Amino acid sequence: MQEYTTPGEVTVPETETLTTSLFEAYEQHPTRPAFATRVGGAFQTISTKAFVDDVVGVAAGLMGLGVEAGDRVCVMAPTRYEWTVIDYAIWAAGAVTVPIYETSSAEQVEWIVGNSGAVALIVDDASLKERFNEVADQLPGCKHVFVLEDGGIDAIKASGTADMAAVRARAESRTGSDLATLVYTSGTTGRPKGVELSHSNFVWDVSQVVDIAGDFFRAGESTLLFLPLAHIFARLIQVGCVRSGVLMAYSTGIPQLLEELQLLKPTFLLAVPRVFEKVFNGAQQRSHADGKGKIFDKAADTAIAFSEASTSGSVPLKLKLEHALFDKLVYGKLRDAMGGRVRYAVSGGAALGTRLGHFFNGIGITILEGYGLTETSAAATINSPNAFKIGSVGRPLPGASIRIAEDGEILIKSGGVMHGYYQNDEATKEAITEDGWFHTGDLGSIDNQGYLAITGRKKEIIVTAGGKNVAPAPLEDRIRAHHLISQAMVIGDDRKFVSYIVTVDPEAFPVWAAAHGKEGKSIADLTEDAELIAELQNAIDDANKSVSKAESIRSFKILPVDFEIGDELSQKQSVKRHVVNKKYADVIESIYS
Repeated sequence: MQEYTTPGEVTVPETETLTTSLFEAYEQHPTRPAFATRVGGAFQTISTKAFVDDVVGVAAGLMGLGVEAGDRVCVMAPTRYEWTVIDYAIWAAGAVTVPIYETSSAEQVEWIVGNSGAVALIVDDASLKERFNEVADQLPGCKHVFVLEDGGIDAIKASGTADMAAVRARAESRTGSDLATLVYTSGTTGRPKGVELSHSNFVWDVSQVVDIAGDFFRAGESTLLFLPLAHIFARLIQVGCVRSGVLMAYSTGIPQLLEELQLLKPTFLLAVPRVFEKVFNGAQQRSHADGKGKIFDKAADTAIAFSEASTSGSVPLKLKLEHALFDKLVYGKLRDAMGGRVRYAVSGGAALGTRLGHFFNGIGITILEGYGLTETSAAATINSPNAFKIGSVGRPLPGASIRIAEDGEILIKSGGVMHGYYQNDEATKEAITEDGWFHTGDLGSIDNQGYLAITGRKKEIIVTAGGKNVAPAPLEDRIRAHHLISQAMVIGDDRKFVSYIVTVDPEAFPVWAAAHGKEGKSIADLTEDAELIAELQNAIDDANKSVSKAESIRSFKILPVDFEIGDELSQKQSVKRHVVNKKYADVIESIYS
């Protein structure tokens, strides 16, 4: 059994809540730009004072509507400035935020609103309100519904009579042990479970992260948020920005991301690995289409080699010279495409992979991988600017402990571990031991310096008919490295051999199709096309180099459409295997028949 604890914990007073740092910032730095939203062709900043005035106005409105301390308020909207205002207003009113993804079905909305006992719901637009209306008859306890696109913020404010002093008194009546948020896990099986996170959970976690990531989590830095605030990862960054004085801007959507990176020029980013994969694959494909593929591929190999050599402590002179040349020809352009000022990026939600980690580090953007779950208030481990190991998800946060059980499962003990699952004692007892260790369900290992590596999911290990155990994650990571591949899922449970099904990246496909004389054809038209199959076979051949013959992929099928978030993908873009297995059962059977 392996175990590692990181020293240097930042102590969090029991009296501190998530609004403590908010009102401190209001008093100490009222004019400092805190947030930015896009208005036309530029980002417009919002001062700390303007933000807190909005928060107090909405909190007073909630109090005027009868929202009491401890009441639940649901928020169902995409990432936007108003989401953050509402989140802090709910806390200032002493209530509990319950996020709902805007992709959730009416049945899921009914479960979350009903199970949490929410008294109010704030949605983004009329379509989301209509989704709630489908199940409203089953939710008599939800007395208020507001629509942001229909003046919802102003409507809430109009109900308020409390002043700043009264709102602060309500906020200060709460303590660290009080519930701050109830986050329903997206889950891959069964109904979502409500994760109970207290103010202390959240404050403890963000305090450790800000402390060890002080190179970029500090006043004067900036970031562009495009991940969903309904996810705990984005909310950790939100709270960290308020706490540390980082300017946080809101993207209007992934299609506008490259344009908005140029407009804002952030100093750090946070994303899931798929975003970094698409940045690399897109650059590689454009270079090949422009006849500069060999230059890009050589530059990529050089960046990886340079990173590997520099992290081991010695870079040969020839490699330094090659790296300097490609910095002018290739790397600088890639950094400019991300705004030109990004030095660090934080990656979470899934494994990034050593190859991509070294590539970005080699071009001058260090991706700091971290690891955690909703149940650990987001971060449990993280690579920091001063202590990182590419290929790992870092060391435990200061004061946190990681243990590897006899079966390889990762256990976590920290101040960020949830109180439990709401109204589900049985699930809580299964997840948390009597002495406070949380069972993650993930498999991993710890090296002698305390760096954690994720090796797979305990419940996702594939066992072939021949009894061979296969971890799908490493194979899938290698397969997705191909520029044409969007998603891949390895199959093989109780089967004679390992296979996989793959989706083609809809953005990369038209370029490939044009280059191969297949203009006008769709992905669905070419699922059996010999040239496309041969192209994707390259990804298989590369993945098979990393495993034994018994684990190697023997066959695959191309699906006609990509996976979608809310259907085959969770909100953090992890494949829901049970959904894919059911939806494409006939395709899977065709592989083995």
